[in-house]
Amino acid sequence: MPVSKGRRKAVRRPTPPSKPVSSAVHKGPSPTWYVVTMFALMGLGVLLILANYINLLPGGTSNTWLMVGLAGIAVGFGMTLNYR
Repeated sequence: MPVSKGRRKAVRRPTPPSKPVSSAVHKGPSPTWYVVTMFALMGLGVLLILANYINLLPGGTSNTWLMVGLAGIAVGFGMTLNYR
């Protein structure tokens, strides 16, 4: 029995976008207050964690202070995602 030839698939090109995408949009550097807030949150988080472990905060060593410090560090690092 003869072997049939396979079909060739047409070359598909992606459809072009309706509006041209401009990658040259420049937003400028981040404002000073943004950078100061970002580093202040990270620094305050570290200080809270250290003060918790050396028992300087009211209520003794508490997981609440630890979580607040970690949250401050996390928010500071989250702000770095929008840093320009």
